[in-house]
Amino acid sequence: MRDLRARYGEYALITGASSGIGAEFAEQLAAAGLNLILVARRKDRLDTLAGRLRAAHGTAAEVIGLDLAADGAVAELARRTARLDIGLIVASAGVVTAGPFLGNDLAAETALLNLNLLVPAQLAHVYGQQLSRRGRGGIILVSSAVAFSPVPYTANYAAAKAYTASLGQALYYELKLAGVDVLTLAPGPVRTEGAENADGIDFGKLPVPAMHPAPVVRAALRSLGRKPLAIPGAANKVSDLAGKYLIPRRTQTAMFGTLVSRALHEKPRRR
Repeated sequence: MRDLRARYGEYALITGASSGIGAEFAEQLAAAGLNLILVARRKDRLDTLAGRLRAAHGTAAEVIGLDLAADGAVAELARRTARLDIGLIVASAGVVTAGPFLGNDLAAETALLNLNLLVPAQLAHVYGQQLSRRGRGGIILVSSAVAFSPVPYTANYAAAKAYTASLGQALYYELKLAGVDVLTLAPGPVRTEGAENADGIDFGKLPVPAMHPAPVVRAALRSLGRKPLAIPGAANKVSDLAGKYLIPRRTQTAMFGTLVSRALHEKPRRR
């Protein structure tokens, strides 16, 4: 692995660090010698992870128990981290909703937009300004392979991830001149606690094999500073290329609708 500490600095901030992709970023960045700021709602999980990483790698790991979906949370996070020389931001906190859009709770769908769409934008804006003034740094925005096509029965999630993917790839261009690397990470299914416990859907019934978080994060860290978008996994790369060049958008949407509907706990009814 490249010397990430020499390139970006002493501290990396990771949101959604209590499990899944966020926790794996913490593992690999600690192994690379970076000190960590771990952010999530479940402070007890963060304390356990921080203690283990300190013992294994000798790096510092600060814990911030914070609900990023709360009003003013990103401003509060910036206030609580202002004393630290943060060089790398990983925005991996997120939530999934599944099922027919009209049948889902509107409050849950609105909360998804807040956490999956607004919070990454706010993190990129607040910490992007700091990194630009600093003259170096990196930002990783975690999107999804579903960002590149409409996906029925997880429509709001896919739409929010499409926003993040577009934002990240545009910021790759904008912030490069200030010395800041921006990467959009767009994995397919990943074996995480969140996926296993997602309401309304069994991701194991999808025909795409789920990846372990470790190679997903390795792909992101290899790609950071070298390209704007990382799609880990050969099958996901092939699917992305087919969607861009071979399969019409309308056909993609119908295909995803059929596949996702088969994985729902409650099958959608035609009206």
